[in-house]
Amino acid sequence: MQQIVRHEVGPRMTQMVVHGDTIYLCGQTAADRSVGAADQTRQILARIDELLAAAGSNKSKLLSVQIWLADIRYYDEMNAVWDAWVDPQNTPGRATCEARMAFPDVFVEIIAIAAK
Repeated sequence: MQQIVRHEVGPRMTQMVVHGDTIYLCGQTAADRSVGAADQTRQILARIDELLAAAGSNKSKLLSVQIWLADIRYYDEMNAVWDAWVDPQNTPGRATCEARMAFPDVFVEIIAIAAK
């Protein structure tokens, strides 16, 4: 049986769960929410880099990403940051949609699954 390893376990959720060679990241939001959608996206992608590195992986091994925007008008702003960050030779499957966020100052949330 493959081991399940949880990283940064909290009372409500775990930031990262590794099962075998698959890494599951919970919804990542910006630590500093006083900034706009582009800067929130930058923060989130940096955090994804950190989490994947901690699991022995990186963005080139992303399998699937879900991006949630508080307002679909942030789409181009978020994509400008995403396009500069993502590995163009290894783009993941991706979905982007508009959703009501849990907090009004969260403009972007990103969920990711990667391979080790």
